[in-house]
Amino acid sequence: MATWNSRGLRGSALEEFINETCARYREKNLALIQKVPTPITPVRIDKESRHITLAYFEKKSTVDYIGVVQGIPICFDAKECNTDNFPLQNIHAHQVEFMGDFEKQQGIAFLILFFTHRDELYYMPYREMYRFWMRGQNGGRKHFKYEELNPECFLKRSKNFLVPFLEGVAWDLDKREI
Repeated sequence: MATWNSRGLRGSALEEFINETCARYREKNLALIQKVPTPITPVRIDKESRHITLAYFEKKSTVDYIGVVQGIPICFDAKECNTDNFPLQNIHAHQVEFMGDFEKQQGIAFLILFFTHRDELYYMPYREMYRFWMRGQNGGRKHFKYEELNPECFLKRSKNFLVPFLEGVAWDLDKREI
């Protein structure tokens, strides 16, 4: 297998942890979540191995994952950060738009943030992400700080779930009903 030195593989460990969690949630009939493939157009294919060696993205992807939790549609994106400041440039306008439209259809949209240097996971509801996003769009800071995050939204891993995002979804639902 080729070693890729691209920015596109950042977060692949987090992605694997989320994929494993999604499989466990499915086994336990708690949720059905799928990874959304990024559409690509192959440019060069190795004839011998039949592997794509060069490709380009056809269009911008929306979110990393989409599915349903006990009848509730969810979508989310996974992001990694190795400092206490998360750059808003890592969240793209088309993602914000898609997630906003998803919420308008009674779905739940969120980010899973992994602060690698702290080994901490954070569930960021769309409304919190949107507040930071708009602050940056309106001339404010182009990042948000770890200290600004809601302590209630940090996820606690267990042996069963490496990225227990359903805890965040449950918290989010409770806050919406108030």
